[in-house]
Amino acid sequence: RWFTHFYVVSVLWNGFLLIWLFRAEFLGESLPSWIQDMHHAFGRDSQSEDMGNEHFSALLVLLLLWLHSCRRLAECLWTSIFSSGVIHIVQYCFGLGYYIAVGSTVLCQVPTNVRNGKELSVQICWYHIIGVMMYIWASLHQHRCLAILANLRKSRSGKTVSLSHGVPFGDWFESVSCPHYFAELLIYVSMAITFGIHNVTWWCVVMYVLFNQALAAVLCHEFYQKNFSSYPKHRKAFIPLAF
Repeated sequence: RWFTHFYVVSVLWNGFLLIWLFRAEFLGESLPSWIQDMHHAFGRDSQSEDMGNEHFSALLVLLLLWLHSCRRLAECLWTSIFSSGVIHIVQYCFGLGYYIAVGSTVLCQVPTNVRNGKELSVQICWYHIIGVMMYIWASLHQHRCLAILANLRKSRSGKTVSLSHGVPFGDWFESVSCPHYFAELLIYVSMAITFGIHNVTWWCVVMYVLFNQALAAVLCHEFYQKNFSSYPKHRKAFIPLAF
């Protein structure tokens, strides 16, 4: 339930960064001095040239990240039905820090002087289209899977009748135990594609999400197998047909 706090922070913080980057891109305004200081702290040269369509890619990725946080916040508030499980204080603090850091990471991929007196030239490339399409596809499946989990605790009338765990069926649940975790990975991969595939920094973020979600999926998969004797044996934990 406290994951809701993560998405509140992400919506506010990444929305704030998105507004500043949008103003810098389209209104020619300079990024605040503290953002420029952050660029320098992370080794980003404020006078570096824009490589290819880097600035527009970062703006698009930050928008996708913000939309993802908005959807997850809405799902936490109106879709998911949480049990009485608790979260460790260390994990809670790390989660808050993560959603602040991930938006800052996107912003640090852009030269500080985004326009430098030049007119903005927005070029939509093939990797933008593929990345956004993959993002939409993965997001739709993640929402469906979260709705399936929530419906396990509802009656046909939509009233919550139980907080216990059940075996989910439908959509990607037919292949893996935790398709919502797999969809999360695909969402971050789609952002890497939107960056133009070559962005090493964002691939490091993807690797973190991979190991984080894989660990959670394995633990969840073992829980299902331990508590439900008739649990489908063909299901993998995380990645269909592989893991």
